Amino acid sequence: MRIYAAVGGVRKTLILIILFINSRKGIPCNQFAGQEPLDEKGIENFCRISYGVTFPMFAKIDVNGNNAHPLYTHLKQNAKGILGSEAIKWNFTKFLVDQKGKVIKRYAPSTSPESIASDIEKLL
Repeated sequence: MRIYAAVGGVRKTLILIILFINSRKGIPCNQFAGQEPLDEKGIENFCRISYGVTFPMFAKIDVNGNNAHPLYTHLKQNAKGILGSEAIKWNFTKFLVDQKGKVIKRYAPSTSPESIASDIEKLL
C-alpha cells in the first residue's frame, strides 16, 4: 500500500496505477488476494485516512479474465509483461500512456513512481 502514498505526491497531471496525462484517479481492483474488498468510497476513505491520499476513485473493475475492463485489455495488448504475458500479475502494475492514448511502457508493481519520473518528463 506504500504506492498509494507515493501516488498522492506525484504531479497533478498523472495517475499511478495507470499513468494518464491530465488525470489522477485510483482504479480499484479486487483480483489480487482480495486486497480491495470495500467499495470505491470505502477504499477512498481508507487511503485518505491511512495515507493522506486525496484523489477520487473510479468504480472497482476487473483487469484480468473474461470481465477485464476494455481499457486494461488495450493496455495489456499494447505493453506485454515478462515473457510476453498480458496478464497483470499483481496490483500496482503501471502503464505510461501518452497524450494521444498510445501505450508507451509497462512497469512492474515494484517500480516506484519516483523511478519513472524521467520517462514521464519526456512526455510532458
